[in-house]
Order: sequence, then structure tokens, then C-alpha cells
Amino acid sequence: MPRENKRGPDDDRIRLQHMLEAARDVQSFIQGKQFEDLEHDAMLLRALMHAVQEIGEAAANTSDEGRNRVTGLPWGQIVAMRNVLVHVYWGIDRKRLWATAIGDVPVLIAAIEAAVVNWPLPEPPDQGTS
Repeated sequence: MPRENKRGPDDDRIRLQHMLEAARDVQSFIQGKQFEDLEHDAMLLRALMHAVQEIGEAAANTSDEGRNRVTGLPWGQIVAMRNVLVHVYWGIDRKRLWATAIGDVPVLIAAIEAAVVNWPLPEPPDQGTS
């Protein structure tokens, strides 16, 4: 069943922007870190988990129309990863989380940046000048 856009295309752009911000946070969190750091740094682990959850939540709320503007992203896998992090948090595969951070996130950033570069931000509402 197609995902409707009940909000409008500007909302899809906002969701993509949220994904981009969270993905950039992931890159910031892992800068200078190694996989082994996940074993000893609970803050790093939880920060990565939360940022990837945000990416997945925004992806889940992006319509088919919005998704079609971004080529090459595995939308179903992005949402599925979020679902695992939220609902099976006790069984997190740290290797998969790290692989997502170092391998998948840069691809996601490039794809979204390419999609939004020609997608103008909405005009602010007219506040009326009297």
C-alpha cells in the first residue's frame, strides 16, 4: 500500500532534513572513535542508538513521494533498524550499529544532500504588514 503524504511535500523535506541532521550527528559522535569504544563508552552507544532511531523515525514518516526524491536508500531497512533499536534494545548488534555508522550513514548523507539541494525550503507564511 502506498504511503500517503497527508502533510504535504514541505513536511517530507523537513523529515529529510531531520534525517540529515541526525546522520551528521552520527558522524560527529564517531569521529576519532573505534568499534571497541562501544564496549566501554555507554554514552557513545546510546548516542548512536538514538541518532539512528531518529533517522528511522523520520524515514517512517516520509511519504512515497518524498522517498522517491531520494535515490538509492533502502527505506525499509532504515525503518527496520529503528524498530529493532526501539523494540529489541536489549539485543542490539553493536557490530551492525557500527557498520551502519561508518558505512551506511555517509551514503545516506550524500543521497539526501543530492535530493534536497534543488528542493527549495517553503516560504515563510505571510505575516501581513499593516
